[in-house]
Amino acid sequence: MNNSVWKWAARSAGAAILGGLSLTGAAVAQEASAVSAYVDNSYLFLISGMVVMFMAAGFCMLEVGMVRSKNGATQAVKNVMLYSVAGIMVYICGYNMIYPAETWAVEGVLAMPKFFWEQGPLDEMQGDYSAASDWFFQMVFVATAASIVSGTVAERIKILPFMIFVVILTGFIYPIQASWQWGGGWLAEDIGFSDFAGSTLVHSTGGWAAIVGALILGPRTGKYVDGKVNPMPGSNIPLAALGTFILWLGWFGFNGGSELVAGDPTAINDVSTIFANTNLAAAGGVVAAAILCPIFFKKMDPTIVMNGAIGGLVAITAEPLAPALWESIIIGAVGGAIIVFTVPLLDKLKIDDVVGAIPAHLFAGIWGTLIVAWNGGDLVAQIIGIVSIGAFVIVTSTIVWLVLKYTIGIRTSEEEELEGLDKYELGVEAYPEFTK
Repeated sequence: MNNSVWKWAARSAGAAILGGLSLTGAAVAQEASAVSAYVDNSYLFLISGMVVMFMAAGFCMLEVGMVRSKNGATQAVKNVMLYSVAGIMVYICGYNMIYPAETWAVEGVLAMPKFFWEQGPLDEMQGDYSAASDWFFQMVFVATAASIVSGTVAERIKILPFMIFVVILTGFIYPIQASWQWGGGWLAEDIGFSDFAGSTLVHSTGGWAAIVGALILGPRTGKYVDGKVNPMPGSNIPLAALGTFILWLGWFGFNGGSELVAGDPTAINDVSTIFANTNLAAAGGVVAAAILCPIFFKKMDPTIVMNGAIGGLVAITAEPLAPALWESIIIGAVGGAIIVFTVPLLDKLKIDDVVGAIPAHLFAGIWGTLIVAWNGGDLVAQIIGIVSIGAFVIVTSTIVWLVLKYTIGIRTSEEEELEGLDKYELGVEAYPEFTK
């Protein structure tokens, strides 16, 4: 064999070896990239979930600050309990009903309960993110809906029937309507409804359950007398302000985590944009409420200004990525204005909402869901989603509240209410030195 043949053979062999190494290197790089994205996505869920979990403390502080001192301990205990009950119910059946996969009893409408969620094998990747990270993230959303109800019905509801309602809400009512959208149900597949992080699926759901509870429960004793509204100021406005800031912080996880991916530059840029829009919407809500309060009420009401932040946050939750920054301020400002106008409306209707959760979560949630159409959403689809979820939650909540009312009872006696639920429900008062 002459030298040219040897050279050709050597070059061919070298090229084959280099080609093989190149293909192997590309495969290794691709696998490493997938692993990196899997870890990043899972961390997004886990960190966001921890931040959203801290919202439970925010709701607790907000509610304790807005109730009277004689009910502070009861409100704190209710918040700790409802978070715990929500976690257990999402494990038992809630998560599998939100994401029914092949277990629809009625396709796209009603999931067949599949009890006890399983996270799958732990020695391999479980899709695009860890299964348990997603479970945890979704679980804290469910607890948020229950917290909304807690504040509205405060100061006159018994703990036991309230917790039974939380069991039904977190285990069945919330998961069924959430499956219509996030579980690939009829709203997502047939209607084209859009709710990025839950203005309707989380906040309005909690708001509808709360308003039904308030109507069936009735107002606090002495709240409405002879056509007049008797103010019942909260015990600790600074504590309520702390709760507001904690909720504001938690919303970055609420909306940011709902991007669902963080494993590439575009995804993390989107998460960052969501943070910015969320923050500006809250700021817009506060400023709008602070400007409008003195105009309509002569003085600035701190509880309305604080709820202005929450109204702005709820409003941006249905679509926190698409709006420009200036649009987010407007969306949030309208959410804050809604608080100013609907708080007195509820009083005219004699609907006693202790912490203002119905205006902040229900009404601002409806606005936030509708305004998705501003950035390309289908307005008709948004209306269908709002109405269908509202009707479902109203009907199911009414049934549960009425069954509880006419069986074990839902309301404390007038004497117990006037003395304070801390004394009668717990035997331990939040501020014993002061209430005595």
